[in-house]
Amino acid sequence: MPEPWTESYLSRIGYDGSREPSLETLRALQERHLLTVPFENLDIHWKRPIVVDGKRFLEKVVRQRRGGFCYELNGAFALLLRSLGFSVTMLSARVHSAAGGFGPPFDHMALLIRFGEQSRWLTDVGFGESHLQPLNLDARLEQHDPAGVFRIVPGEEFQMQSRHDGEWVPQFAFTLAPHELSEYAPMCDVQQFSPESHFTKGRVCTIATESGRVTLAETRLIITRDGERTEIPVAAEEWDEVLLETFVIRAPRA
Repeated sequence: MPEPWTESYLSRIGYDGSREPSLETLRALQERHLLTVPFENLDIHWKRPIVVDGKRFLEKVVRQRRGGFCYELNGAFALLLRSLGFSVTMLSARVHSAAGGFGPPFDHMALLIRFGEQSRWLTDVGFGESHLQPLNLDARLEQHDPAGVFRIVPGEEFQMQSRHDGEWVPQFAFTLAPHELSEYAPMCDVQQFSPESHFTKGRVCTIATESGRVTLAETRLIITRDGERTEIPVAAEEWDEVLLETFVIRAPRA
């Protein structure tokens, strides 16, 4: 039986399709989510603590029409999928760094969706720029997606990789061990409070579009449309206005 807030959530992401817990529904839900709910770390810079709590995630995403980072976005999406009858497992993932290697466990939350015993899919609405549709966990060939080409490589840990300029680049490593939402709380605190966290080093708000992506970073607005990239400088005093105009998110008053 769907939760009372389910229809509000579906309306938030502009979804009016089938509620049947099928792969086709999952694909449509993930894509709609990524096209309507931004990945952003604004509360960290507005000094608003992020508490790992499902009700708070729903309040932020659905009623406040905000975005968030992985724990918030995939945490809320997991609640929506479960309300619709999907089999959902929260996964612990370790994000690959530009310097090489992977971060600690619970560095990222991803979701595993099962359809029976033989069909397993990785879904993710909280990684920023990534695949728009679920990835088949058991497919060993490259998987073509509207946002690019991806693959999942098995091993002691699975790796989700994307192809850039002909090279396979790791995005994150993960296991299939199931986890509860509360287990992500310690790393959520690290991500939002540690000076070493990349989330504390600069503001970002980004969302996929039908033709590419729009990203507001500290000093620029980046628009990618049909493969063409445009960067527009954004002065510090313009930031809040650009945020409101581009993402309909109003910065709090000082």
